[in-house]
Amino acid sequence: MKFFGLILAGVFRYPVRALLTLGSLFAAFFLFGVLQAVNTAFTAGVGIDGADRMITTGRYSIIDLMPVSHQARIAAVEGVSGVTHSTWFGGVYQDKSNFFAKFPVDPEGYFELYDEAIISEEAKTAFRNQRSGVLVTRDLAEKFDWTVGQRIPIIGDIWRTPDNEPWLFDLVGTFEWPRGSTNGPLMLINYNYFDEVRGDGARGLVGWFISRMDDPQVAEDTAASIDQVFLNSDNETKTATERDFQLSFARQLGNIGVIVSAILGAVFFTIVLLTANTMGQSVRERTSEFAVLKTLGFTNGGVLGLVLTESVLIALLGGGAGLLVAIALAPFVGQALAGVLPGFALTTESVLLGLGLTVLLGLGVGLLPSLRAMRLSIVDALGGR
Repeated sequence: MKFFGLILAGVFRYPVRALLTLGSLFAAFFLFGVLQAVNTAFTAGVGIDGADRMITTGRYSIIDLMPVSHQARIAAVEGVSGVTHSTWFGGVYQDKSNFFAKFPVDPEGYFELYDEAIISEEAKTAFRNQRSGVLVTRDLAEKFDWTVGQRIPIIGDIWRTPDNEPWLFDLVGTFEWPRGSTNGPLMLINYNYFDEVRGDGARGLVGWFISRMDDPQVAEDTAASIDQVFLNSDNETKTATERDFQLSFARQLGNIGVIVSAILGAVFFTIVLLTANTMGQSVRERTSEFAVLKTLGFTNGGVLGLVLTESVLIALLGGGAGLLVAIALAPFVGQALAGVLPGFALTTESVLLGLGLTVLLGLGVGLLPSLRAMRLSIVDALGGR
């Protein structure tokens, strides 16, 4: 630590160049943090609460609706201990900027499958008894300042009312997901009311079934047994665990992990070239300074250590600041995107990975300049050769 002042003076010897380099590192690692959070949102899947649930959809697409009568046949499959159903509703509240997920669900069975949800018995009963009733997550109610008993209009897009007017739902209660859940803001609609109003064309059809396995260790066998029931029928199915279902849904947008890696690879390649050039130029301009240090008694190893430490310090100052800002903003961005990108969060693993990369970057770009400084001859350096 006694040479820290010397190292810091080396970093800011040319303030403008130092600030530009730090700014580039800041931008690169801030982008790293944001993209890691996006990747987490697309790949986190469900928590341990959903480890025993499976999703059954139409074989070819989630938009292939299936008869609700499939529920009883899935429930009869060995290894299945409970089944409910859900459907994608779409629609918007007031305008498209207020998007959040809305699912018509079976009011009798939904919370038996999602028993981790925190909800009062009073709200469950009201949801079952009031056909136009809806439940929303507490954060959603707070965001729009909704209160129980309030009528909520939803403009339909996929599903419309017979007179093409907005759907009118009555808020009968709220619920919460447990801490750490990757489930986001959600509105649950009473399926019976939804099915009655949407008309005869799709009556009795649902989007997907959610079932609970007796033994998650044999999930593949249970999924195959469910799909076997509907093989060669007009409504063949595809069953997967809830986590695999969510991952496959995310992959419809592309392999997010590969996209994130490609962007970060391009950014870091540029940053490595920029920082390496800065360090190399800095050492070339200070050859006489290193000669003086060696004259004063600094060993070759000591000079190498000074330059390497200076390089790592630059990376940590710029990259670390970028990561800190990403950490600070992630909760607010996650809250703002909760309706469209639940699970947006910068994990501890991502932060540690970022810090590790800053250190590696500093060591990598500082290695050659530090070796050059170490090998400097005092006579040649003072002679300008």
